[in-house]
Amino acid sequence: MPRKKKTEGDPEIHKDLNGFEIHINEFGEIITSYSVDKLNTFLDKNVDDKKLRDRDDLKDNEKE
Repeated sequence: MPRKKKTEGDPEIHKDLNGFEIHINEFGEIITSYSVDKLNTFLDKNVDDKKLRDRDDLKDNEKE
């Protein structure tokens, strides 16, 4: 199998996540430049969760 070519430069990111950085330190801890709450808010708004698609109680909250 051919190997993947290495890409150069920074990856394209969503404009709301501009400046987001993530690192794993020598103890295995994840260090980010954004708080977990801010990341969860972004994901809730922009990512469709297929497990929650058919729940009627969540659809009512989206309309408000």
